Amino acid sequence: MMNGSTLLGIFFRSLTIQVSFNFWRMQNLGFAFAMLPLIRHREGDQVRVAAFLSSHLQMFNTHPYLASPVIGSVTGIEEDGGVPETVEDLKRVLMGPYAAIGDSFFWGALRSFSAVGAVIVAFTGTLTAPLAFLLLYTPAQLWVRGMGFLEGYHRRRNGIDFIRGLDLPGTAGKVRLLLPILIGVLAAVAVEMTCRLPQHVLPEIPLRAAAAVFLILTFLGVRKGISQVKILYGMAIICMVISF
Repeated sequence: MMNGSTLLGIFFRSLTIQVSFNFWRMQNLGFAFAMLPLIRHREGDQVRVAAFLSSHLQMFNTHPYLASPVIGSVTGIEEDGGVPETVEDLKRVLMGPYAAIGDSFFWGALRSFSAVGAVIVAFTGTLTAPLAFLLLYTPAQLWVRGMGFLEGYHRRRNGIDFIRGLDLPGTAGKVRLLLPILIGVLAAVAVEMTCRLPQHVLPEIPLRAAAAVFLILTFLGVRKGISQVKILYGMAIICMVISF
């Protein structure tokens, strides 16, 4: 059984998998770097170490947050003396679906939701908006990385059952449903802040009527299937124009 410090070292290294990203074999260097503590734990000869590293320098590319669960599963299998071909097959099978799941949830839903929440905080005039983004975004990805790594290590090839049980695509759909509501709140906050401007700035524009029209257009845009990200950027541009 591998000791806790070795496991912790592998997990922390897995967090840096994107640092050495390359267009030759994508995340292969980061993957091999994460597996180095396992080599030191085994204390094999140089030939064995070279063969081990070579097997993990093959092409690997998945969502960076879901790389840790893959590394956890591979660590468990390697500890059991897994055959290199079996390990490579597992990496090849998991990296595609994990990339799609991670992109859908983290990039497509959670990041946009957290960004809108941070902008709402920024409109209040406080400097804690970046902290608000981190508090909304970071806990979920760290939990998926940490628990995914541990479950992958303990379940070996069945580590995918843990990721499947999280139902991240379904959760992404729920977050996307909440996102237009949050954008509506952002629009209301933006209008309220604009209405507090001195009256000589926009003397002839009925701001509240314009705000109502803007909210209706936002709602219609969501109904028409326009990306929430495009709506957010459009709203930001309009607010900047009004501010000038």
